[in-house]
Amino acid sequence: MADVVSPAKRSQMMSGIKGKNSVPEMQVRKALFAMGHRFRLHRRDLPGTPDIAMPGRKIAIFVHGCFWHAHQGCKYAKTPSTRTEFWTDKLQGNVDRDRRAANKLAEMGWRVLSVWECSTRDPGSAAKLPWALRAWIDSGAPAGEISAQSLAAASLR
Repeated sequence: MADVVSPAKRSQMMSGIKGKNSVPEMQVRKALFAMGHRFRLHRRDLPGTPDIAMPGRKIAIFVHGCFWHAHQGCKYAKTPSTRTEFWTDKLQGNVDRDRRAANKLAEMGWRVLSVWECSTRDPGSAAKLPWALRAWIDSGAPAGEISAQSLAAASLR
């Protein structure tokens, strides 16, 4: 199946995708700030350049796009039907890089949280996000994930 837009248009569309200060990242930052947490952004001196770092608590938070980081089981993480080999390799590389960064941070004594884009897209999930952030921060768990699926499962308990 051929792409429905020209290569030049596709390039323009892809170049418009933000790597920093995305809408999901801003939602997480706003929730943390409202809870009274203070943090640093995009610490390049830490493995993986976490989107949000809370040095006093040694917490690193990554806000992952479901497509770009191949969120397993997520409706937003569909592999494109064109150039599938390229996209599979590209997305798997992102997943591998994320895993290496999380492991290095853990070795350095940091706690690592991944917040998935899907947890911010649906208004119901987004409303539960501050609660989930607080619960994970207070839990002391070394690693965690917040996704639309985990928020839905939490509301069933």
